[in-house]
Amino acid sequence: MACFIVPATEAVVTTVVKKAVADKKVDLDKHIFLSKLGWLNNMLWGGSALLAFEHVWHGEVTPWAPFLTAAANPADAAEMLHEMATSGTAMAAVVTVVWVGMVLTANALKKRSLRAAGR
Repeated sequence: MACFIVPATEAVVTTVVKKAVADKKVDLDKHIFLSKLGWLNNMLWGGSALLAFEHVWHGEVTPWAPFLTAAANPADAAEMLHEMATSGTAMAAVVTVVWVGMVLTANALKKRSLRAAGR
């Protein structure tokens, strides 16, 4: 019903962090995770958009208030909050763990290629 809100919220936070890092002109060569924050951003925004579209397609999100159909009924709202807490949090966590793996793998490959080049 509203599981896409959790990864979308994480995407908003990572967007703000990315903007703050860019404004401070941090040396990204020293911070492997900050240098690849755009990857996480894209994964979260893309996944959230796809999930939101799926919920619109199934009529769970509408263009009129209360926007989330489950928010109109207190019993459905409790179910929606449970889904956000379980499915939404799990999706956001899995995307973040996959991103950490991608960053570590990319960093290891970069170090290996630098060693092979003799640098």
